[in-house]
Amino acid sequence: MIRLTLFLAVLLMGSAISLVTVRFQTRELFVASERLKSHARELDVEWRRLQLERAELARNARIDSLARTDLHLISVTPDRTIYLRQPAPATQEGQP
Repeated sequence: MIRLTLFLAVLLMGSAISLVTVRFQTRELFVASERLKSHARELDVEWRRLQLERAELARNARIDSLARTDLHLISVTPDRTIYLRQPAPATQEGQP
């Protein structure tokens, strides 16, 4: 009877230690999960900010302004257009 009681006491202690260990690991995993969710939210906000910045940088008015000021480009007018004509390729005899 004493052996059975001692065996059950050891089994109960092992179960209690296992329960405490599992709860501790659960808490650690929960904290890590919350930390990752927070990081994911930060990355999502950063992604949206970058999307807005990209849209702003790609606006036609901004590109036109930079082309005129930084590159000193001007709009094309018909009197400044040069047309290049390429001679028609010579056909060999016997081929259409």
